[in-house]
Amino acid sequence: MQLNNRIFAFSILGKFLSQFGSSEFLKLEDVPYNDTFFDSMKDQFQLAKNHNGWFTDENLQFACQCWSETLLEKNLKKWLSGYTINDSSGLTVALIMAGNIPLVGFHDFISVLITGHKALIKLSSSDKYLLPFLAKYLIAVEQGFKDYIIFTDEKLTDFNAVITTGSNNTARYFNYYFGKYPNIIRKNRNSVAVLTGNETQTQLEGLADDIFRYFGLGCRNVSKLYVPEGYNFDSFFNAMFKWKQVINQNKYMNNYDYNKTVYLMSNIKLLDNEFLLLKEDINLSSPISVIYYETYNTITKVDKKISKESESIQCIVAEANIKNEIGFGNTQKPQIWDYADGINTIDFLLKLPK
Repeated sequence: MQLNNRIFAFSILGKFLSQFGSSEFLKLEDVPYNDTFFDSMKDQFQLAKNHNGWFTDENLQFACQCWSETLLEKNLKKWLSGYTINDSSGLTVALIMAGNIPLVGFHDFISVLITGHKALIKLSSSDKYLLPFLAKYLIAVEQGFKDYIIFTDEKLTDFNAVITTGSNNTARYFNYYFGKYPNIIRKNRNSVAVLTGNETQTQLEGLADDIFRYFGLGCRNVSKLYVPEGYNFDSFFNAMFKWKQVINQNKYMNNYDYNKTVYLMSNIKLLDNEFLLLKEDINLSSPISVIYYETYNTITKVDKKISKESESIQCIVAEANIKNEIGFGNTQKPQIWDYADGINTIDFLLKLPK
């Protein structure tokens, strides 16, 4: 199977996903195999929602919309333009998926297949419906993928490399079992935002998206703010109101109520707008419904602090000349050439020993 065939197949998959990127599913006439897969995809949505209470319609639709835009043929060609990729390598790469947000392991899945490798996939129990279904669609579009995609619930065997995503605790487990193989073993990361007090309402509303999308469960969600000393949070809270409906989601509400109760019983000072808690804290990883914040007196100092913690940070949201900063509202819209933890997956896959 040639690279151009693989690129074309993924672009068709992107077009298929575009039908499910909004609240009103739109069946397009020019999408191949729609008669077989369109209604079944709606069933997968329902199964995913029933199985995982965090997978709401809105979050499933957002994931589909983002991937439909990412998988445009021009994006795939741009992504791969600097590489020499063989038609087939014969290597098998084990993928151990996380399940915190819908299709969180999709980039690894694409990367393995687009580079001509075989994907041996162990799914998270939290997200076990969407990817196998989309794999079936991909195989329908390009039969050459049939022998390159394997899902298993058994112990992983007969593979040449491994890519895993999990917590710091599971990373130690993965290192023990897979350390002898070429590997990418991802740990906990969080995203931060640096505010100066000069942000516009539009920028702060973008930050609200960075905080609340997927209920804050992703490594690209902002969980920590750096604010100047004496910062007035009024504009921040006004912008957060865009997401006030999150409190209507039972799982989120339960976390909010629990965290608020624990903090108040411990006499911990909070800022509270009835659906989001702000707590002054030096740590990066905050509980669901809570954002930590820390004050600074110069941008230079906060830049140095972030640099020291770079291995624990996924995204830096700012407009303050901070190294590697990205714009407000963009954490959950990475380009396909933006790699988790800054590790170039394509480069890793292409350099695997034959």
